[in-house]
Amino acid sequence: MRLIQFLTALMLTAGAAVAQGQFSPAVQVNDDVITVYELQQRARLLELFRTPGDPNALAREQLIEDRLKQQAIDQRGLRLTDEALQAELEAFAGRANLSLDQFNTLLAQNGVDQKTLADFVRIGVTWRDYIRSRYGNQAQISDAEVDAALGRAGSNDGSGIEVLLSEIIIPAPPPRAAQALARAQQISQLTSTAAFEAQARQVSALPSKARGGRLDWLPISNYPPQLRSIILDLAPGQVTAPIQIPNGVALFQMRAVREVPQAPPAPTAIEYAAFYLPAGSDGGVTAAQQLAARVDTCDDLYGEARGLPQEVLERASLPVAEIPQDVAMELARLDAGEVSYNLTRAAGDTRVFLMLCSRQFGEGGAVDREAVRNQLRSQRLAGFAAALLEDLRASATITNG
Repeated sequence: MRLIQFLTALMLTAGAAVAQGQFSPAVQVNDDVITVYELQQRARLLELFRTPGDPNALAREQLIEDRLKQQAIDQRGLRLTDEALQAELEAFAGRANLSLDQFNTLLAQNGVDQKTLADFVRIGVTWRDYIRSRYGNQAQISDAEVDAALGRAGSNDGSGIEVLLSEIIIPAPPPRAAQALARAQQISQLTSTAAFEAQARQVSALPSKARGGRLDWLPISNYPPQLRSIILDLAPGQVTAPIQIPNGVALFQMRAVREVPQAPPAPTAIEYAAFYLPAGSDGGVTAAQQLAARVDTCDDLYGEARGLPQEVLERASLPVAEIPQDVAMELARLDAGEVSYNLTRAAGDTRVFLMLCSRQFGEGGAVDREAVRNQLRSQRLAGFAAALLEDLRASATITNG
């Protein structure tokens, strides 16, 4: 009997120790603590969302940022009401085509507490509102700024000109960036199309490497504005200077240029979707190929994103000048419904699956000025938010345990 009592007491003590360990401090951010349990829960949530990268490392970084954000929010006295939080949770579940009850069931099946999701959503919404309230007046966009953005999209569009190019993108993850740039600088000195094609077959990461990097005739207006003048300054056989993009270096060689009498107008905006895939053992190429086989339109990607975090799928309609340069370069050679998965993010840990939804030409050359204004305002607010978070982190005291 005494042995049974002793073993029972020992089991209870061990259980209490495990529970105590889960709620022990893992990270301290100024005066706030992140527990082991919170780290475990956020990592499980990220795994459920299939977020690319190491879920444990991401959980730690996200929770540190969440604490810094919450400390700034508390100083301003902002709070999200229970009713507003409930509405945001229902909207979050709705983006996965699930009711909140169904989503909570999914969480439970994967060992994630409902409070973990609530905390995740609460800080995201409250931080957004905080940034708007703090920087709203500074983020106003003038008519002149809208005109400038439209001008960047529409000026020097090269309507009536088509170019015949060859392309190379050399992979340049951080450990090999200097080596890739040096190789690109050597290639940029070439003047022979045969020599450029040989280099493309050796070093390019693009599917066109099998053709020596050769592209078909394309309107110069398909390319981002910042590249058009560079390309048009090339003589046949000349190669651009190395163009650095995330995790890569791009080069273009001019093969020919021609004028066409009835060229399509330059697009006022491009609608595209980006689906972010974990790289995996083969860099995410197989997953991207499988995804390409399952989808025909941008709308099909919403079904693929079901149950995943909102940031896994991005869909945007932007003036060409506002699209990231590497993305715009990929979109330049696509037609509606076509895809590319040549780009990566997060130092190669994430594969970017791009699909062109449409090129928008407006009616009579008109564009939605308010859409442009809202996009510029969102970009400005995002810049303020990133700078503030960087300052908060720089001045914070962050320690383990």
